[in-house]
Amino acid sequence: MNKPTDQSQFETPKVTTGALPASRKVYSHPADAPDIAVPHREIDLHPSANEPAVPVYDTSGPYTDPSVTIDVEKGLARDRRAWVLERGGVEEYDGRHVKPEDNGGASGKYLAREFPVTHKPLRGLPGHKVTQYEFAKAGIITKEMIYVATRENIGRAKAVDGAAEQIAQGESFGAHIPEFITPEFVRQEIAAGRAIIPSNINHAELEPQIIGRNFLVKINANIGNSAVTSSVEEEVDKMVWAIRWGADNVMDLSTGRNIHNTREWIIR
Repeated sequence: MNKPTDQSQFETPKVTTGALPASRKVYSHPADAPDIAVPHREIDLHPSANEPAVPVYDTSGPYTDPSVTIDVEKGLARDRRAWVLERGGVEEYDGRHVKPEDNGGASGKYLAREFPVTHKPLRGLPGHKVTQYEFAKAGIITKEMIYVATRENIGRAKAVDGAAEQIAQGESFGAHIPEFITPEFVRQEIAAGRAIIPSNINHAELEPQIIGRNFLVKINANIGNSAVTSSVEEEVDKMVWAIRWGADNVMDLSTGRNIHNTREWIIR
């Protein structure tokens, strides 16, 4: 059996970066919110095909964008925080201090280093909307909804002329997928309880995605440390490789010590 990792020898996680082969990361700016940059990937075909690059959904985050400098000690850009503050109805607060039990009672050489940057958390004010569901029920389209609508439409915009015929040829199994995904369709699906956008207001680093039967299939990757092995460095590396190879979500199922500190490094 492996012994618990000596976390006193903590090193800054080294993550894999750089473009994926034969492709490039590009961004779309939706007309409804031109300040938003929605990523996708263009894959080059063999020259003999004499066809333009194929646009595809991209889950790899900024790690595959050569123009972005990744500083693991600082964390990713927190673009969504501005969206949340712009909507209002939230306030900063001090939160609470991390307790030993949050990390399974780890101490000394078994205690993993905390993430070096601390962000004040946000919380909703009484009587104000906070969740995507609340905004959707109120008839309000958020930037998250605009973002995911643009993302879901990768490749559809150019093919919309024949979309109705192609949809008619397939078997929907009860789904009602439109020819073109609009922010209003996203809002309606969330309000009806048929879809969700996981977007905790304190997870400002995430790229919004929508999960529901009338949208693209999403892939979840489970990672996590155990009571006998693994370290923060390994868990962060697992996260980066999971999204690099196509996972839309990463679920941390840690069962050992240092769960809080490990999760904070992964999220940030």
